[in-house]
This record gives sequence, C-alpha cells and structure tokens, in this order.
Amino acid sequence: MKWENRGRSRNLEDRRGGGGGRGAGIPLGIGGTLVLLVLSLVFGVDLFSVLGITSPQGSMSSRPPLESNPAEEELADFMSFLIDDTQEVWRAMFVESGVPYEDATLVLFRDRVESACGVAPSSVGPFYCPLDAKVYLDFAFYDTLRGRYGAPGDFAQAYVVAHEIGHHVQNLLGTASEVRQAQQARPGEANQLSVALELQADCYAGVYGSSAQSRGLLERGDLEEGLRAAAAVGDDRLQRQATGRINTETFTHGSSEQRMTWFSRGFDTGDPNACNTFSRASAF
Repeated sequence: MKWENRGRSRNLEDRRGGGGGRGAGIPLGIGGTLVLLVLSLVFGVDLFSVLGITSPQGSMSSRPPLESNPAEEELADFMSFLIDDTQEVWRAMFVESGVPYEDATLVLFRDRVESACGVAPSSVGPFYCPLDAKVYLDFAFYDTLRGRYGAPGDFAQAYVVAHEIGHHVQNLLGTASEVRQAQQARPGEANQLSVALELQADCYAGVYGSSAQSRGLLERGDLEEGLRAAAAVGDDRLQRQATGRINTETFTHGSSEQRMTWFSRGFDTGDPNACNTFSRASAF
C-alpha cells in the first residue's frame, strides 16, 4: 500500500511506553492533588499510594522509557497515516449525507491498556470502545496475524484499522446502540446481531479499501492481503484452531467466508449503503 509520512496525527495516542495507560486510582483535581502532596510531606507518608492514587512524581518516574526500533516506529507512522486517511474518507461521506463526523483516536499500547470500557490485555486483540471513541491496538496482534494466522502485509494491517473505524461509524450513526438494545430485548438473537454488526464493520472496511484503490494507493496483492486478513479472523477458523471443532451457534463475528464476502461487497461497491448486514438478521 502506498502511503506517506505526514507526521504523527493528533488522533494518535502512543501509550507503548506507558505501562498500559493511566492507573485506575481516585481522580483528583489540581487542588486536591496539591493538598495531598502537602500532607504527604508533612506526615512523611505517601498518601497517594495509600488512597490508590498515582502521585505526580510517580506518574512520571514510573513510566518506563519507550523501547522501540526503526521498523516499529515506521509502523507507528503507518498507523498515524491510516487513522487520518480512513477518517478523511468517512468525513467526506458524512458531509455528503449531512451528518457531522466526530474523530476517533487510535491508541497504541503494549501488553495491557486501560480504556473507558475497562482494562484489557493484549490478548483480546484490537478493539473499539464506544464510551471514549478510541481504537486500541497492540502491534503484537500484527505479529499474530502474520505468524499464526498467515495474513501478512500492510493492507492486512490497514484492514484491521479500517474495521475498527467501521465500528466508530456505527457508533456515530446509532447502529451500535440500536443493536445493543435489540440484544437486550431479544437475548436469543444476541450472537446473530453481533455477527451482523461485525460483518457490517467488515463491509465498511471494504468501502475504505475501495476509496484507497480509486486514489491509487493500493498495489498488486493488497486486496488479497485484506481478504486473507478477513478470513483469518473468521469464527470458524479461530474455533477450529483452538478446539478442533466448530459451533456456529457461538459465532460473534462471522465465518471466514462471510467476512470475506462482506469485505468484498464494500470494496466492489464503495457504497456504505450496500452494507446492510441486518436484512437477514431480523434486527430492526
């Protein structure tokens, strides 16, 4: 995939050197922080630790330095490009429909991260949190995607980001909240509705891919990289690798075939209106 280094985006938050993000302590304003700091000095006790609060000194000194390498920093630059490029595509589409677009943020982390949706280990994979409108990504997932799942390539990486931004689009349009309400009202259809939501995000990722192709950003083999990535994270393939068995009733993201089909539909049409994955799910 052709891309250019535009410098780090304002929508990129790099927590790779931050030990997984902020500590989960009691929030304090500036005044409260100063009071506790003075009392700690007077009594000779670290009241920040006692109360489960990260002190101003601790938050700086305990933060390990960022250990990286040129290849990883180039990948971070690529992620910065992607978070801006995907959202530029959607911002233009929202303008055409008269709906305001609000930016999402891409958070890079290592090992574990704190989000508004809770603390998550790297093993959960990339995810979007609607409560803070942020996408969370550990580069280790790309190693897994390439090594364990056999889906290498920069456009495979782009597919991952575009899929998560697809969830952001669903959040802005109200689709995600409607699905959550439907799942609560009809718990027997919860998994089916989850699959429809994920397949729509795949279709939206294809819409981005279509835009990238029309702008001459895709190179030979890029589309195949995206399709391999979509297939690699199909529920059937993951279940087979994990247990040797497939249980379609427990699917939450869709089969490999479904994920490739909907990604292709978005790519071929370039039209988000073609991404109605709920028509067969009796969702609305």
